[in-house]
Amino acid sequence: MNNPISPNHVIKSGLCIGCGSCVAQQNEGAKMAFDCFGQLVPTGPQQWLDRPSKTLSQTCPFSPHAPHEDQLSVLNFPQARHSNHLIGRYERAYVGYSNQIDIRANGSSGGMVSWVATTLLDLGLIDGIAHVVPVIAPSEGQPLFQYRISRTQEELQEGAKSRYYPTDLSQILSLITATPGKYAVVGIPCFIKAVQLLRNTNPVFKERIRYTLGLFCGHMKSSKMVESFALQSGIPFQNVATLDFRAKQSGRPANLYFAKFSLKNGQNREYNWELLADGDWGAGFFMNSACNFCDDVVSETADISFGDAWIEPYSSDDQGTNVVIVRSKGLLEILKNGIHTQKLELKEVNAAFVQQTQDAGLRHRREGLSFRLSVIPPKLALNKRVSPAYDRIPISKRISYRLRYLISFWSHRVFWLANKVGKPLLYIIWAKIIGKIYHQLIYHRILVATLILGFKAALIAMGTNLLLSLVIMKANAVPEQHDPSEAHLVIRALVYPFLFSMILTPLFIFLRKRNQHTRFFKGLAVLLLCSIFIVELLLRSSFLLTVQYAVFALISIFFLNFFFKKPVI
Repeated sequence: MNNPISPNHVIKSGLCIGCGSCVAQQNEGAKMAFDCFGQLVPTGPQQWLDRPSKTLSQTCPFSPHAPHEDQLSVLNFPQARHSNHLIGRYERAYVGYSNQIDIRANGSSGGMVSWVATTLLDLGLIDGIAHVVPVIAPSEGQPLFQYRISRTQEELQEGAKSRYYPTDLSQILSLITATPGKYAVVGIPCFIKAVQLLRNTNPVFKERIRYTLGLFCGHMKSSKMVESFALQSGIPFQNVATLDFRAKQSGRPANLYFAKFSLKNGQNREYNWELLADGDWGAGFFMNSACNFCDDVVSETADISFGDAWIEPYSSDDQGTNVVIVRSKGLLEILKNGIHTQKLELKEVNAAFVQQTQDAGLRHRREGLSFRLSVIPPKLALNKRVSPAYDRIPISKRISYRLRYLISFWSHRVFWLANKVGKPLLYIIWAKIIGKIYHQLIYHRILVATLILGFKAALIAMGTNLLLSLVIMKANAVPEQHDPSEAHLVIRALVYPFLFSMILTPLFIFLRKRNQHTRFFKGLAVLLLCSIFIVELLLRSSFLLTVQYAVFALISIFFLNFFFKKPVI
C-alpha cells in the first residue's frame, strides 16, 4: 500500500468522525476524548498519532485506501435482488411500524429498530447488542450518552430513541474482542462502515459481529448542541441529566421535533426545536466537519437499515413511521414472519419511495458533496462515488450548500469563543441572525440566484462595452478636435448593461416561474434590441453611431443570455 495514513492525517484533514475504530485496534494508551468543539477525536501518544498505519488505512471509514460503500456492498451482499445508485443493494424495502404499542411508543419513530433487536435476542441469534444509551447520573465533563452492550429486552428499551450526540465504538469493540459471543451493532452509516471494514480485515470481528443495524443519518452533531439547547431553555447545563431529543406528543406530527430535558433534581422541561435559534436541522449547526464529505444517507453497508418516512401521510403521524431497507436474507425472513404474525405493519415500497422520504439528505450528500469537493476539498484524498462538480450545479443550490457549510464551520467556533469570553448570548445572537439569513435565502434562493447572474452579466457587459467604446474613440480620434459623441459612447457603454438588467432580469424570473423555455427570453431580448435600434435611429441622424449603440446593446444581451442559460434552480 502506498502512502498509508496516520490518525493525525485524518484528524487534521477534518475527516475524523469519532467512531473510535482506530483506538480499539491499538494498545498504546490512546483513547477517545472531546476536543474544544465538543467532537470526539482520538488522543494518545504523539508517536501513535503520527505513525502511518496499514491497518488504519484499511479500516478508517474516511481513509482513501478503504473501499467505498458500493464496493463493500458487492462484497457483503453479492446476491442482492435490487441495486440503486442512491440507496445501494438490497432485498426489499418497507414502510411501516411495530404493532407492539410499548415498543413503538418508546421509540423516536415506528419502533422497528427495537423490534428487530429484541427479536434477534429472543431467537438466540445474538447474545448482546451494542447500542447507545443514556449515562446514568453523568458527572461534570462526562458524556450524556455512550455505547453499551444490552442482553435483555428491558436493557434494550433503555437505549430506544435517536441520540443526536457524539459517541464512539472504541470500548465496545474492545469488549467484543475480549468477550466471545454473538453480537449485533446499531449505528449511523460511517460507524457501520467502520464495523464492516473491521469484519472484512479481522476474523475475530467477522465471527462475533453477526448483524449490523444501520440508521439513516443527516449528519452528526457535536456535544455543544445540547449545551446550546440548555442555554436557550434557561437550564444550567450542569443540571441536565439526559435529553430526549424527539419526545412524542399526541397530535403533534413526528417531524416537528420536541426536546425533553430530564434534570438531576427529577424535573422535566420540554421545548420545541423550531423555537430555538439553531433548531433547524437542515441549516447544519454543530455539524461534524467529516459529515460534509460523506455520501451515505441510508447505511448502505448495514444488514438492515432504518429511517423516518418524511413524506405524507406518514410524517404527520404523531407515533412515527419507519422506512426499512433489508439486505440480509435472514433478516428478511424475520420481517416476513413478523408481518405474517401481525407483529409488524409493513408495506413493501420501491427505491423511488425511499429516495422521496430522504430527498433533502440525499441531495445534500450527493449533489452537495460534488460541490464541496470542487470548492473546499479536504487535504486528505477521498475514495468517493461522487466526482467534483461546479458548473453543472444550479447557482441557487450552490448558495444553499455554501451557506450550510459556513454555518457548520462557524457555529463551533462562535460558540467556543462566546463561552471563552464568558458571553454565551453572543452565540445565540449570531445563530438567530445567520438562521434568519439562511431561511430567507432558502425560501428566495431562485430569485437571489437570478439577480446574482443578472448583476454578474451586467458587470461583464459594462466592462466589455467600455473597452469597445475606448477602441472606437481611439480609432476615430482627430488631433486637437473634441468629438462630443465620445462622451455618448462612454455613457452608453456604462448605462446600457444596467438598463438591460433592470428590464431583462425580472422578465427572466417571470418566465422561469412559469417554466417557459429560454427561447422566449431570447426572442424578447432580440425584440427589445430591435426596438432600441429603431428608437436610436429615429432620435439621431448618424446611422453609424446608432449601429455602435446597437452593438453595445447586443453585447449586453449576449452576456445576459449567456449567464441566464446556466442552471438557476
